[in-house]
Amino acid sequence: MSTFKANNRIGRNRKQTGQGMVEYIIIVGLVAIGAVGVYSAFGRTVQSQMAAITNGLAGQGSQAQAAVKQAGTEAGVATTDAGTALGLDTYSNNVKDQ
Repeated sequence: MSTFKANNRIGRNRKQTGQGMVEYIIIVGLVAIGAVGVYSAFGRTVQSQMAAITNGLAGQGSQAQAAVKQAGTEAGVATTDAGTALGLDTYSNNVKDQ
């Protein structure tokens, strides 16, 4: 009878481990979806900022300054896009912008 109880405990631990893994996968998936959303909204800005950092580290100050200006421009565009109402009623306007 004690063998049955021991096997029952082992089976229960396996189920809990599987449940924890599923929860972890769901959390990782939600973080990935959030990262894709942020990158799609601010991707050009991040790319310009990384170019500025890279050029600055390489000792190319003028190119770094140009990349910083480009990042500022892209940030303004991203801010404008974020404030734009999206929907089927504004579909024709949204298509023209892209």
